[in-house]
Amino acid sequence: MGRLVAPCVVVRLHDDAGTVGTTAIDKQAVDGVVTVGRIGLYGDIQADRKHHGGEEKAVYAYAAEDADWWSEQLGRDIPPGLFGENLRVAGLDVSNARVGERWKIGDAVVLEVTMPRTPCMTFARWMGEDDDGWVRRFSDARRLGAYLKVVTPGSVRAGDGIEVVPAPEGAPTILDTYRGV
Repeated sequence: MGRLVAPCVVVRLHDDAGTVGTTAIDKQAVDGVVTVGRIGLYGDIQADRKHHGGEEKAVYAYAAEDADWWSEQLGRDIPPGLFGENLRVAGLDVSNARVGERWKIGDAVVLEVTMPRTPCMTFARWMGEDDDGWVRRFSDARRLGAYLKVVTPGSVRAGDGIEVVPAPEGAPTILDTYRGV
């Protein structure tokens, strides 16, 4: 069983050199209960709705174990939300989650794994890294995290357990579906 380390929502919008001109990647952990609706966590937004958000990408989850790995690689802390994730989770191999598997979080919320994150130039700029170098490095590390859709809305809080309901047999993993950049 996994555990929700932190739900994360946008802190504020930042100017960005990309085509949208702004980014909502700056997310931080929320204390207390957070409502999860059909298009994500209450209080969160996506500046670039062409590439982020919507029902199939309502929630982005990232594993604490992968963040710890990146912390060692980069020599800096990777707090919940820094990678733009809505959920920092522990005890789940998020990048090897199977498309269609469901996560029951706490008493009511059910999410379904839909697709991998594709790293982008906005993410690279946010991390203060060389655009192409960071995108390639993140992609090559194969620690992508997963997007999920909301099947059953409700509320979550840090510390909630996450029960995985397996996907149908033979369903591809997040990494199986990732084409890379």
